[in-house]
Amino acid sequence: MLIVNWGQIPIKIAKMARLARLTLPGYPHHIIQRGNNRQAIFTTAADYQYLLALLDDYAKKFEVDIHAYVLMTNHFHLLATPKTDTGLPQMMQAVGRRYVRYFNDLQARTGTLWEGRYRSTLIQTDRYLLACMAYIDLNPVRAGMVAEAASYPWSSHGQYMGVRSDKLITPHPLYWELANTPFGREAAYADLVRAGVGSDQQAALTRSTLAGWALGTDDFVADLQKKTLRRVQKGKAGRPAFDVPVID
Repeated sequence: MLIVNWGQIPIKIAKMARLARLTLPGYPHHIIQRGNNRQAIFTTAADYQYLLALLDDYAKKFEVDIHAYVLMTNHFHLLATPKTDTGLPQMMQAVGRRYVRYFNDLQARTGTLWEGRYRSTLIQTDRYLLACMAYIDLNPVRAGMVAEAASYPWSSHGQYMGVRSDKLITPHPLYWELANTPFGREAAYADLVRAGVGSDQQAALTRSTLAGWALGTDDFVADLQKKTLRRVQKGKAGRPAFDVPVID
């Protein structure tokens, strides 16, 4: 049994071989990348802008549609759909390496910036995609940084509210189904964000991403398992466990 710290919280993890990330084309993936020891990964507006530019460049290069994002002080979230088996890890690797070089040069520092490899998993579209978008938008609100999602500048929320055009964002087809007009979609999505994300959904979105297990109904998970040799769901009793706390 290994004991590691996730932020300030010790976690017990059964000693086991590291699972390959669960990545399949055509499915939306929720991704979290954190700064090492929760240190700041952005210090100026230019830092946020540089990471967004990197994401835009490499998302196009590696054929990844980014549907939502939020850049927090010491971590960031993405909701993205890769078009190929390798597109998402290639994008994250390229963005991570380029940003670390930029940040270390700027801060006259050396060494790691990230807290290990990024965390991710895929989610069931009809059940969790819009909830995940709202979850991402509401991160700064839950952190007490702003009173409402619209007040935070470093997220995709402004794109969906019609406040600005964000070239990084490719809206998912499920968003287009919210209404027949731009105004209708903006209003419908604003209602979703105002309603918030229930504690059960919030916990499920966080746990599944940190642990790397697919998030969806039993039927969805069973169908998904037919498409990959990698186990997509936590094993039953008797198999190694990987339990993580619910954190943003």
